[in-house]
Amino acid sequence: MGIFSKLKNKTKNNREHYLSLDIGTKVVKALVFYVDENEKKGVVIGTGRCDQKNGNMQSGAISDISGVILACREAIEEAQTMAGVGKVSKVVMGIAGELVKGTTTTVHYERVNSEDRIDLAELKEIIKKVQEKAYERITKQIAWELGREVEVKLINAAIVDVRIDGYRITNPLNFQGKRVSISIFNAHAPVLHLGAINTIANELDLELENVVAEPYAVSSSVGYEDILDFSAIFIDIGGGTTDVAVVRNGGLEGTKMFAIGGIAFTKRLAHDFRITMAEAEKLKVEYSHGEVSGELKEKIREIILEDAVVWLSGVELSLAEFAENDLLPPQIYICGGGSALPELQEALLSNKWVQNLPFSNSPRVSFLKPRDVARMIDTTKKLDSPQDVTPLALANLIVDNQDEERVLVQILRRIMRSI
Repeated sequence: MGIFSKLKNKTKNNREHYLSLDIGTKVVKALVFYVDENEKKGVVIGTGRCDQKNGNMQSGAISDISGVILACREAIEEAQTMAGVGKVSKVVMGIAGELVKGTTTTVHYERVNSEDRIDLAELKEIIKKVQEKAYERITKQIAWELGREVEVKLINAAIVDVRIDGYRITNPLNFQGKRVSISIFNAHAPVLHLGAINTIANELDLELENVVAEPYAVSSSVGYEDILDFSAIFIDIGGGTTDVAVVRNGGLEGTKMFAIGGIAFTKRLAHDFRITMAEAEKLKVEYSHGEVSGELKEKIREIILEDAVVWLSGVELSLAEFAENDLLPPQIYICGGGSALPELQEALLSNKWVQNLPFSNSPRVSFLKPRDVARMIDTTKKLDSPQDVTPLALANLIVDNQDEERVLVQILRRIMRSI
């Protein structure tokens, strides 16, 4: 990064400012924030939104780069104007879509001499083996789904679990032992999608700090008192897709996405009432806010309930793989614009689908709200909806990266760059 780029990014009080950009199917959301190094928190000082035009996005993926650029520019300018800091160049961007795959891979490594202490070179080799196995697994899965090979790239990785001879530890360096097991969560995305993200950043004169799988960001954003005991399911209901993430014992086990979101319910309302999509979206929002009554309310509820069954089947299929070897955690957090529909929460609490999956207890459903995102402060007072969680979660990862990096994280990032 050149000196002029650095000067551009530093403004008031010599603080370095960042953008968080959530490119959704329906709306682009932008935040301007800085990192308070003393408090180790991100401080949001500007927000902006712009509605996407039809055709800009398809199932959570970018389909019209020029249209998305225009929407991003408008959202960013609004956020920068509110922040009063001028041009902000560093950005963290989210990526979603059905071909963004997140999964945890475990490698069990038998050491030749169990009395030797594990050194840095051996640890690097073990982690490299995990990543190679994960890459092979993901490429095969996507090729099977599409019927053809697709080039993918690793975008996010996190250490989930490290054990030596069955004992869980945080850093295996200098430990002795025979059997080393390391589990790493990896998110991969097609190079085609990443190319679109890079093009948008270049056209907007932005410097990409990070590209993040959105379910990874959301599930990593909640602060836990005892991380090793924390288990939950996160469901982010966007405009075009629903993202599902499963966390067990503080580690992200995997993510799934399917192409049913808020737009599907809007289309159904437009069809049944024979109105335009814009009118149907307005009607859906008013219904979600409790502003519709009488026969119209009952008719909308009937329609939404029918489609909620289809949506729930997508959630069930997404969770089925995670239930093959262990019980599912009962705590479910929902967020995203689509979560405002009360019928979706009702569907998650229904008995029928619960009987098809092995939950450890009866599911509990809670809304994930902006205040639940750890290490983030909103000075604008504009972020008050579950749909604001994702851009805050993206920003939260920048704050997390400011902390002193642990040895395992440093190794993982170096290996990521080599894959």
